[in-house]
Formats: sequence, C-alpha cells, structure tokens
Amino acid sequence: MNLLQVRVAAKKVEAQDICSFELVAALPGQELPAFGPGAHIDVHIPGGAIRQYSLWNSPADTGVYRIGVLREANGRGGSVGMHDTVQEGSTLQIGLPRNHFPLSSSGKHSLLLAGGIGITPILCMAQSLVEAGRSFELHYCSRSHARTAFMNRLHALGQRCRLYVDEDPVGERFRIGEVLSAQPAETHLYTCGPKGFMDAVLQAARGMDWNEDRLHYEFFQTETIPVEGDTAFDVQLMRSGRTVRVGHAQTVAHALMSAGVDLQTSCEQGICGTCVTRVLAGIPDHRDSFLMPEEQAANDCFTPCCSRSLSPTLVLDL
Repeated sequence: MNLLQVRVAAKKVEAQDICSFELVAALPGQELPAFGPGAHIDVHIPGGAIRQYSLWNSPADTGVYRIGVLREANGRGGSVGMHDTVQEGSTLQIGLPRNHFPLSSSGKHSLLLAGGIGITPILCMAQSLVEAGRSFELHYCSRSHARTAFMNRLHALGQRCRLYVDEDPVGERFRIGEVLSAQPAETHLYTCGPKGFMDAVLQAARGMDWNEDRLHYEFFQTETIPVEGDTAFDVQLMRSGRTVRVGHAQTVAHALMSAGVDLQTSCEQGICGTCVTRVLAGIPDHRDSFLMPEEQAANDCFTPCCSRSLSPTLVLDL
C-alpha cells in the first residue's frame, strides 16, 4: 500500500462530537496528490485501526487534506482514537486518495443530499460545483443544531443550501418526494449519510423511476448481518491451487489471512472496496455496501471482508 506521512496542522471542533483535521505533508519536499470531489483517504490511527474519511475541502485547495470525524462512543474505536489521541502537531500515515463517489461530468444539474456526517463528501462536491459554475442544490439533514457541522461553509452557498434539523418544527422537515419531484429532467443525485437516510432517499428515487446511472451514493457504515444459519464453505485459490476452509462464524478475509494469504483489507465492513476480489466460480453471498447492484448480480467479484458463499465452494483469482 502506498502511504503518505502527514502532520495535523490544525484540529477544530466543528460541532458536538465532530472535529475536523487539517492534514499537510510531514516530510520536506513531499507533495500531497491531487484529488477529486467525493474522494476519501485511509487514515492509520494510533492503536492500529484503519478508517476511511472523506475529504471535505475543495480540490482546488492544493497541499492540504481536510477530514471530518464524528466521535462514535459505541463504534469500533477508530473515531474515539482520532478525537482523543490525535492532536495538532501529531503525525499520521494515510493512504493515497481514492474515489468511488465521483461527480458525473454529464449532469447539467446536481442534487446533493446529506445526512449527519455524510455532509463531508457532499460539501467537497458543492464547493467544486461552485468553482466550476455548475448548477446544483444541497439539502442537509441533521439531528440537532448542536450537531450541525461546517455552518460557515454552508452559509456561503446561499440559497443553494437548505438545512433541516430534527428538533425544528415538523413543518420544516425534509420531504424526499417533494424535493425529488421538483428536480429538472436528467438531474444527477448524490447522497451520503446514515444507512436509513440513504435507503429512504434511494428507495424514493427508484420509486419515481430515476435511472440507476443518475443515482450516486457512498455508505459510511453497513449493518452487521447475523451469522445465525451461516455454514462453513471452501475457498479455492486458483493461482496457488490451495483450498482454505471458512468457518460458519469466520469471514473469508480472516480465514485467508490466518492461512498466510496476502490480502489487503481496510474497513472490514464491505464499504471501501479495498479487498474486492475476482470470483471465477461459485455464487457469492454479497453483504457489502460497495458494489453496485449490477456488479453483485454479475457474481464475478465480491468483498471477502464481509461477504460469504451460497455455494459449497468459491473459486477466487488468488
């Protein structure tokens, strides 16, 4: 994995339980690679966790990466580590920017829908659209005013940005159907936020016959699928000729790495796409939030960090 060493040039409280981190190159002469709207980086957090955080600053701000982190006390520990351990002046290792959530160049109008900390990639997109002189509107849903981040940046967008807060009067709540039906023809939709919020947005859009090629989304977290009823199966590695047994309560990734197979993973939730592996035979049981529905239906790749097998054997290109 290509890694960069960065220094935390600034740490700022953006809202209740949300901090932003400004990252700059730590080594003399090192340059931070360019990125596009929707990109994220892998952050290696003290303690060993690796987490993905979207870049929220404009790609025109060269030489700096800005991320926003929601502190989740009941999470897997990564966000707590960022809040409690990483301070201004700290050095971190990060991966190169990757983008599975890019802006389409064909959309004449963009509809940006964000929920909670999902505002981070959406804010980057909004700033990029402003700079490109392209048409868009942004709708941002938040639980409370205290937990609403980046207000100064959002106010600068003027009437193109609409905020909805759960604690405000019911009449001012976000109405998905009304917003979708008011869009110009061929509008491209971009959404990021909690899974329930995104599921509601995408279900409404599909119910109104929005084409899949106009729906763009990125999940921050996925639901844990119960393992009750899961059975063991074999994974055959075509290139090495080895066969590895995957237990009923074991992930494919864990089984492979325990057997000494070199497999790169990151989020371990089927979100980031780091571990996507080609499937040569067998039927995967897709449990990720990364692959598009048509990619899952093709059954020629899967995410071993969370997905399993519906057939007794999966043959992988490993």
